Amino acid sequence: MSPWLPILMAVPVLGAIVVALLPKGSDKLAKQVTLLVSLVVLVLTLVVAVQFKTGGPRFQFQAVYDWIPSFGVKFGVGVDGIALVLIALSAVLVPIVILASWHDADGTQSADGTLITPKRSVKTYFSLLLVLEAMMIGVFAATDIFLFYVFFEAMLIPMYFMIGSYGGAQRSYAAVKFLLYSLFGGLLMLVAVIALYVVAGKNTFMFPELVGAIQDPATQKWLFAGFFIAFAIKAPLWPVHTWLPDAAAQAPAGAAVLLVGVLDKVGTFGMLRFCLELFPDAAKAFTMPIVVLAVISIIYGAIVAIGQTDMKRLIAYTSISHFGFIVMGVFAMSQVSQSGAALYMVNHGFATGALFLAAGFLIARRGSPHIADYGGVQKVTPLLAGFFLIAGLAGLSLPGLSSFVSEFMVMIGTYTSTAFGSGALAVAAIVSALAVILAAVYILWMVQRTMNGPTAESVKAFKDLNVREIVVLAPLVALIIGFGFFPKPLLDVINPTVTQTLVNVKVDNPAIAEKGAGQ
Repeated sequence: MSPWLPILMAVPVLGAIVVALLPKGSDKLAKQVTLLVSLVVLVLTLVVAVQFKTGGPRFQFQAVYDWIPSFGVKFGVGVDGIALVLIALSAVLVPIVILASWHDADGTQSADGTLITPKRSVKTYFSLLLVLEAMMIGVFAATDIFLFYVFFEAMLIPMYFMIGSYGGAQRSYAAVKFLLYSLFGGLLMLVAVIALYVVAGKNTFMFPELVGAIQDPATQKWLFAGFFIAFAIKAPLWPVHTWLPDAAAQAPAGAAVLLVGVLDKVGTFGMLRFCLELFPDAAKAFTMPIVVLAVISIIYGAIVAIGQTDMKRLIAYTSISHFGFIVMGVFAMSQVSQSGAALYMVNHGFATGALFLAAGFLIARRGSPHIADYGGVQKVTPLLAGFFLIAGLAGLSLPGLSSFVSEFMVMIGTYTSTAFGSGALAVAAIVSALAVILAAVYILWMVQRTMNGPTAESVKAFKDLNVREIVVLAPLVALIIGFGFFPKPLLDVINPTVTQTLVNVKVDNPAIAEKGAGQ
């Protein structure tokens, strides 16, 4: 057994305990220790990534310990290619978020000059960040389905307190709404997990042993529904998406990055791994209705984003559109579409993270998220305007930036998929392409209204990005550009897992997909 993954989870937990036990008044030290711990996790993650063998067994760095032997529950962890890149995404974003959130727990100033004081201490905020990092690593690494469920629910706790204690004026409402939606989905999933255990009759929750265990199509459909609804809420997919705009708008910018950039990916990750491989017949039966919901999410999210007057809500609605692309790619069930969907999960985290953080820095200077309160920012803060523009262009999937590769793969993989011998998927791909035009409208309009035009009086006193803020945004922009021109390192890791998924689902790949998998 490999100790790497338990160590990756233990380090941030121990760091959180150390930060929480620091003496009162040591806020600066708490931030420094949190940053140091997150950098240690990043280094350990890179060590694991370097040792991962793309041609090796599917699950690597496995560690399995008895947890509740009477029910066959184990503390089982291991990573395949998709889990690895999502853990790496988490490990990269957390130190960036910590730096970006350096003053988030100190209180924020509203547009009218009122100081919004957090309900809890600075130490608590940064402890919660480290606990959340451990939960994120655990949920992607879990190979025991019951353990996955535990992490799936445990993630809610630190995020609930980060929104409810350190967010905006409507933080309590947003936090409760986030929690209730997530708990409802989690309850359905728990019922499905227990039913899976009983029906399979294998006295285990280990994912590899449960693949192919449920043969009855009707049973598969009921169990699939329990898992899928939970993941659709988490993703979020229309029409169970309404918690996200409120949560993202009220959360501190750093917490919003982790919420949309990582936590929501658990939904699409769960669809790709659990819904498809545990219940392949049900997944095929529900494919077209789910693709329809995905296309609605794509178009709906983009249209509603255009009408937003709040920057953070606008970015949240763009994410609903992007998650629609990911779900469509997963259920198109071709090598290209699923590889594109997995790649989209990573690239969306970097692009949306950069956009949320740039918007957060802008809001911190003015105290208002309303687009109408800005204008002519680029004349005063050219560096901030430049980063904001690049992040926005990544959000609209401009060629040369990482999101374009993902979106193109999803659309071409969906259009060319012959998994179901129907032209319906091609129609879905064509309709989803309308979002490319809509994305240009909502991103460029936001940039135009905030960065260009006459300089607003309230903007003239703005200071440009400081060193800390540049250090926050520069790595994300570098990754957006780097993976835009050279996504091969990520695809080499992702493709073997996608191939195995399609084998387990028993879907024949189109010739073009097989060609794409080898690239």
